[in-house]
Amino acid sequence: MGASLLFVVCQATLNGQFLDDFDDGNVDGWNAFTGDGFATISFTPNSGFARSEVDATDDPYNVWWSVLRRDVSSFVDMEKLEDPAYELRVEVKLRTSHAPRRVNIMINTQRTLDYHEHLREYDIEEAGEWSTISFTTENLDAKPGDNLYVQLCMTDWGYDRYHMDVDYYKADIVKAAEAGPDLGEPLLYHPPIPSIDSFAHHLSVAEDGMLNLRFPDVSFGAWQQSGISILTVSEGQYPILRWDLAELRGAEATGPGVLELTTRSLSKGGDYGKAFGEDLGVEFGKVRIFEVFGGPSEWSDASVTYHSFLEGQDFWNVVNEQMIFDTELAEADGGKTHITLSRPVMQRILDGTTKGLLLMPLGAIDATIYDSSAHNGKYAAKLHFSTR
Repeated sequence: MGASLLFVVCQATLNGQFLDDFDDGNVDGWNAFTGDGFATISFTPNSGFARSEVDATDDPYNVWWSVLRRDVSSFVDMEKLEDPAYELRVEVKLRTSHAPRRVNIMINTQRTLDYHEHLREYDIEEAGEWSTISFTTENLDAKPGDNLYVQLCMTDWGYDRYHMDVDYYKADIVKAAEAGPDLGEPLLYHPPIPSIDSFAHHLSVAEDGMLNLRFPDVSFGAWQQSGISILTVSEGQYPILRWDLAELRGAEATGPGVLELTTRSLSKGGDYGKAFGEDLGVEFGKVRIFEVFGGPSEWSDASVTYHSFLEGQDFWNVVNEQMIFDTELAEADGGKTHITLSRPVMQRILDGTTKGLLLMPLGAIDATIYDSSAHNGKYAAKLHFSTR
């Protein structure tokens, strides 16, 4: 161990704090691992930081996750953490190879059953730039004798090679009442859907169309089922949605928004658990929602095609590889599915950085939702949100 890190670790221990600034050129004590797919990970020291590299080029499904984990129980005052007045606060300085991308911080022990309780996501909007994020727990159940794990995770980033650099990772026991606000914007994982009536704006799509990979020069604006205009999410066929938000340019999203989809029909099945194991198998049979960054700013459902939409670019240069959300679709005809769009995503939609949304299947499903022209727009896809 280098002299500089020896001082840092010793001083941090005296202060009841864990701090790894990776200045000594090693990543001793850290575990790096992946799951839910075929991505691989390495965690290696660099000059003053450590790099987590994920290779997902052999992963066909993009539901993988990667974890950096460290047991910090020997560094922090676990007896103090038993006191309800105290919580664990972690802070990380990082930069990513791609953006926007979500990362997450998770805190748990060997007794944890609800792994989402102390998990927060962070939307990193700029690649190659350092960002500092933090998370302060609430009612953390940890006591002397526990292994106290701090984690930093990358999930569902895509089908390529990615890296995340970590300048430092800090964990400290703090008095909750004096902790102050967290750095960055901690986002709840799968937050509850608020009342739709609580939003100020309820906006139907301006255009909705479909892209078909097998027939890339064909427009499917007149796609119907029993004479009713629909959009179908299936293998190689992806609905696209866009809204007219010109009157709200410059507005600030006050919080998350909600995407509303109305089901026409749904066919799904498959014993994924038998084929892949239960942990990976439960991921399938859903619809994925993605942000659209490229392609034309305006398009018509009557004329848009796969090729015209991409404008000669690679698909994943137009569409963000990391989905916003995976959701099970309501099964009944007329059933509503509500999907949370985080505040950063909602802001990108308002700014025009995100030009629209795209739906893809996750697994072998055939899902249809109502097109905006069906029933005079009654069941059109909608955005519910508030601004200031």
